[in-house]
Amino acid sequence: MARNFPVPTNIPAPVDDGGAKHLERYEIPAVQLPSTSGEQVDLSTLPGLNIIFLYPRTAAPGETVPDEWNSIPGARGCTPQACSFRDASDDILSNGVENIFGISTQSTTYQQELRERTRLPYHLLSDERLELVKALKLPTMQWEGKTLIKRMALAVQDGKVVRVWYPVFPPDRNAGDVLQWLKTK
Repeated sequence: MARNFPVPTNIPAPVDDGGAKHLERYEIPAVQLPSTSGEQVDLSTLPGLNIIFLYPRTAAPGETVPDEWNSIPGARGCTPQACSFRDASDDILSNGVENIFGISTQSTTYQQELRERTRLPYHLLSDERLELVKALKLPTMQWEGKTLIKRMALAVQDGKVVRVWYPVFPPDRNAGDVLQWLKTK
């Protein structure tokens, strides 16, 4: 049985800073990202409808999440977001989606541990070199000297962004929001 990771109820909600407004109808540029599958994935070449969710970072096993992280609007909840896509993956895929991917700037090794620990049925992609961040001009935040992607989700049809969810809050409802859109589009 896969473990659930609840989102604390006292975390601040993010506000829409307009950082993802430009992404609707954006053509995904060719960028090779390492995957937990061991392969490179270029989102621009994926056929059909694909759901991509992006998140700042997940905590390591046993890591104490500092209050400073919890106080950043939209920062907390990456593992619950990933688990929401895990739990809804069959429904999402049965509604015309070819692939689900999660993306962060963490290393593939780090992401592989998360994938195994939380039993994610989809693969995670690493933008550790910030190539996709720069190519798409994704909204980011700084934490402990690292650039992290702000939480969002994208529906990408044949290499073109057709829907953007930003900001995402609460993070554990992101997959449900995507599924609702899929059923009504």
